[in-house]
Amino acid sequence: MAAEHSVSSQGFWPRVDYASFGIIYGSVTVLSLIMALGNHPEKPLKSAAILFGSVVAISLAKAFAEVMSHAIETGERITRRSFAEVWDHARTTLIAANLPALLFVISAIGLLTVERAVSLTQVYCTALLMLVGGRVGWRIDGSVLSAVLGALFAGGVGLTLAVLKYLIH
Repeated sequence: MAAEHSVSSQGFWPRVDYASFGIIYGSVTVLSLIMALGNHPEKPLKSAAILFGSVVAISLAKAFAEVMSHAIETGERITRRSFAEVWDHARTTLIAANLPALLFVISAIGLLTVERAVSLTQVYCTALLMLVGGRVGWRIDGSVLSAVLGALFAGGVGLTLAVLKYLIH
């Protein structure tokens, strides 16, 4: 938990670095769920609940699995603190789910079409992947070229999932 406080007080890039696992995991999960929702989800509130609820469930599963497997490996007791520390890292997956869920809620009240909510969700998750990919390229080589290549590679994953949605439906 101390890591969270020191990371959050150090600025944007340390927070991105700390959340990178969750950003990637959450973005790919949201893009996969969008693919499974169909071409024109008819019930945007249900879609919002499915997106957000699924990412929360997956995050809880990750945290639970880490705590339980650590207890098996080490024989240490499971405490609230150990679960809180693991959850602190796992909850970063929600970064990728919050805005898409909000977009579907906005769609449900008629301020946005469902199709636009889907498209904006795909753009958002792909942009998150590009952000992390660019950060990886920069951290590895410290060069703009590596950052751009990293962003393009990671963004390509998001774009592939977005295109697959349209090919499937």
